[in-house]
Amino acid sequence: MTRLWYLACLIPCALATQERSFRWSDRHVLGTAETLSAGLTFADVDGDNDMDAIVANGRHWPQLNEVYLNNGAGRFTVSYALGPRRATTYAIPAGDLDGDGDVDVIVANDQAENWVYLNDGEGGFEFAWPVGPDVEPTRSAELYDLDLDGDLDLLVTNRGASNGFFLNDGNGRFGAKNEFGGAQSSTIAVAMGDVDGDGDIDLVLANRDGQANEILLNNGHLNFVETRRYGTGSDETRSVALADLNGDGTLDIVNANIGEPNQVYLGDGQGAFGASVPLGDLESSYAVALADIDQDADLDIVFGNVRGRNGVYLNDGTGRTWTRTFIGEQADATYGVAAADLTGDGYPDLGFANSGAPNLIFLNVEGRGPPR
Repeated sequence: MTRLWYLACLIPCALATQERSFRWSDRHVLGTAETLSAGLTFADVDGDNDMDAIVANGRHWPQLNEVYLNNGAGRFTVSYALGPRRATTYAIPAGDLDGDGDVDVIVANDQAENWVYLNDGEGGFEFAWPVGPDVEPTRSAELYDLDLDGDLDLLVTNRGASNGFFLNDGNGRFGAKNEFGGAQSSTIAVAMGDVDGDGDIDLVLANRDGQANEILLNNGHLNFVETRRYGTGSDETRSVALADLNGDGTLDIVNANIGEPNQVYLGDGQGAFGASVPLGDLESSYAVALADIDQDADLDIVFGNVRGRNGVYLNDGTGRTWTRTFIGEQADATYGVAAADLTGDGYPDLGFANSGAPNLIFLNVEGRGPPR
């Protein structure tokens, strides 16, 4: 692969509201075109107070997952395999699983065991143990304190099999699978938060294969007995996020959809969501991330697309009016998106995990001059 493939990306992508740009150069690449990346996570794995990158590789075909260390300026100048095991990995969520103050990871695999890798405190990872005995078609994994006991629990979604959450014992060991959603759900992603204002954690499911998207309300005992549908009933939703987009103190939903516009649903704080706000065209959006891109005190949306340019939607603060800015010129198969401040300037930068193309980092920088 030559640099000519990237030349169009050297044009900065301007943010609409101020003199800032997303810049890319050939020094902001993670991996090669041979990697089939499905997810990317930013976390400080080596404890040096900058954000490193962990890349989930393989999808359906086993490959090595990778760690990239940030040199503090948003360049990833050291990399190594997460471990010696090749896997069909879709997601690598990161967090302190065992309470020792460093960042551990879950490796979530398609048709293989999901694994816990513990950090040695300096960014080295060692396989610890599997999560549960099941081998399932896993598509996403998330870490969240579901039972509010101070440690991170694990939620796993499966396409064509039951989803499950696993409670952490505080030492990074996870208990038995607790199912949520339907037994044959095609759930691709899950978002967590208190959507009905009763103080416990509810779940929002992104479903595919003609299945309706769902809101699962928690009865206070981690029993998700009440199900509410939202959307058209047959949306092909690939990713979902929850956050307060209009500043009213309640959680709203963002859906990344395939073959239809993406959608924002504003919540009423009691578990109901009004008419949607469509974003974009008939895109194939496979990933979504939320961040205050322009630092104007509201959350913006980043969508990762397949066979189309990735884009940022800037929020006017109401959650109803959005300004789209494309990122880069290439149309890759983007399966994962992450946002974090990689350079320490206070502005979120973007990472895109691409299947069959290099993973790219775009820095959110001041001005509109040529890329550095």
